[in-house]
Amino acid sequence: MGFDQYHEPANELSDKTRTFARMITGMTEEAEAIGWYEQRISVEKDAAARAIMKNAQKEEMKHFGMDLEFLLRAKPEWRETLQRILFTKGDIVKAGEAAEKATDDD
Repeated sequence: MGFDQYHEPANELSDKTRTFARMITGMTEEAEAIGWYEQRISVEKDAAARAIMKNAQKEEMKHFGMDLEFLLRAKPEWRETLQRILFTKGDIVKAGEAAEKATDDD
């Protein structure tokens, strides 16, 4: 059974590229799960069930963060760009544009 995560023949991709694709897929799946939990939490009336869902959502966020960190270690240029956007104050779009320009200049 094949997976849709590859857009090129898997046997032609390096192990490093296949691992990278797996991590991207994993991060996407974690982001989807975070969104699903957000929806469930918003409609759940039972406080105990909601608490469990919030706990599960935190786990998904942790996994998302671990996947992202793996990818940033694999792609230092991504870290450079994202450091100019994440955990900053002010206009997010302006920060993104400035980060893009700064990394284009490098």
